Amino acid sequence: MPLTIASWNINSVRLRAGLVLRLLRDEAPDILCLQECKSPVDKIPADVFARAGYPHMVARGEKGYNGVAILSRQPLRDAGHIDWCGRGDARHVAAALENGITIHNLYVPAGGDIPDTGANPKFAHKLDFLRELRAEFAGTRPTRSILVGDLNIAPRPDDVWSHKQLLKVVSHTPVEVDHLSAAQEAGGWVDTTRAHIPDGPLYSWWSYRARDWDAADRGRRLDHIWASADLAAASTGARILRAARGWEKPSDHAPVFARFDM
Repeated sequence: MPLTIASWNINSVRLRAGLVLRLLRDEAPDILCLQECKSPVDKIPADVFARAGYPHMVARGEKGYNGVAILSRQPLRDAGHIDWCGRGDARHVAAALENGITIHNLYVPAGGDIPDTGANPKFAHKLDFLRELRAEFAGTRPTRSILVGDLNIAPRPDDVWSHKQLLKVVSHTPVEVDHLSAAQEAGGWVDTTRAHIPDGPLYSWWSYRARDWDAADRGRRLDHIWASADLAAASTGARILRAARGWEKPSDHAPVFARFDM
C-alpha cells in the first residue's frame, strides 16, 4: 500500500487552519505532520480536520510557541515524546501506525541570530538539542521509522540561495551542519528529498522580509523527511510544494512530501 507523508511548519495552526484544509483537500496526504502550531492541544481545530477526513491526531502543544501535531487518515496511537534538553518545550511527538511504522515529528530550535554559543544561549540550545538527537539514535538504529520536521538547518551548499553568503548565518553554519549530519548518520537516516532530487537548488523556506519572495528566491531547505534505511528502500518519490508559499497569508515554509510503497 502506498503511504504519502507531508511535513509543514504551519506557523500557527489556528491562524492557518484554512490553509491546512486546502492542503488536505488538494494534495490528500495520508499523514500530515505540522510544526510551530503555537497552540495548546485542546485548542487545535482537530474537529475541523476530522471532518475533512483526518480523524486521528497526536500532538503536543504550548500557548503561542512551538507545538507539533500529526494528522492521519488511518488509525495511529500516541507513541510518546522526548523532552529534549529538559525544557518542557513541545518540540517532539511520535506516533505508531497499525503497520508498525513509527513517525517522529520534530521542531528543532531556530537558534537565534548569532552563531556563537557564548554570546547566544539560543544557539547553544540548538546545538545541545542536536547532540541529544544524535545520542537518542546512536545506540540502536531505528527500523520502520520516519523522522520529519522543521530541522532548521539547510545542510548542503545547494540548500541555500548563497552558500558563501550564508556560511556565517544561523541555519547554514558549518557547526550546525556537522551536528545535523552526525545525528543523521547516528540513526542511519536517509534524506528522502535528496534521494529523489539529488541535484540543484532546493528550498522549503523563504523569509517574510522579502518584498517578492518568489522573484528574489532567497530560500533555504530547512524542512526534511528522513527514513530509516529499510523504509528508504521503499521510498518512491519526494517533492516540495513551493506554490503553497504563495497562498494567501501563508506560512513562510512550504510543505515537503515523501511517498513510500509498502
